[in-house]
Amino acid sequence: MGASAANPEAAFRSLSAYVVETSDPNALQVAVHAYYRYRAERSASVRGPYLYYVDLGLHPGTPRGYVFDMEKLELVEGPFTVAHGSGSSATRDAVPTVFSNATGSHASSLGLYLTQRTYAFRGRAGGRAYTSVGLRLRGESGRFNDAAEARGIVVHGAPYVTAAGAGRSEGCPAMEPERAERLLPLLAGGSVVFLYSPNDERWLSEEPWARAE
Repeated sequence: MGASAANPEAAFRSLSAYVVETSDPNALQVAVHAYYRYRAERSASVRGPYLYYVDLGLHPGTPRGYVFDMEKLELVEGPFTVAHGSGSSATRDAVPTVFSNATGSHASSLGLYLTQRTYAFRGRAGGRAYTSVGLRLRGESGRFNDAAEARGIVVHGAPYVTAAGAGRSEGCPAMEPERAERLLPLLAGGSVVFLYSPNDERWLSEEPWARAE
């Protein structure tokens, strides 16, 4: 573990220089502290140096996704648009306010995930089938996202996500197809994903990797 792992506050200060907009002053800080706490306790699981951070407190038309190199404390890519689940907002242009870990909810689930392997993703958008690269996720935030694998919550490319705005997924933090092809192989195999929102008070107070010691 690098020296930055012992000083998440220094890491936060370094990475905050790359963040253009935030839904809450604590958003990135929560993600960074959760990352380092998880890495300290599950060091064997965190085999990649990357953090895919998404601020779901922002409007879907606002670029709200970042990939950071947590060893170099540098920006790999971002900000870029990211989809949220259709069960998390009443319309595609609304900020998500409902989050769920339940199968069939089509809602986003907040918290920390560990990336698994990539695979050939197949989906439908606007009545048409499409293919993309997909990245399987394992939810590590207990009851907030531990059903991710059962629900099929993954990162994938989707044609309804463009630079101008993100449509809604079935709960997946989907990105533009070309970006997915470039980033998901990089993120596979033990990097961390963290989905944040200030709009779920229960999660904010009980997220296991961000709670006060």
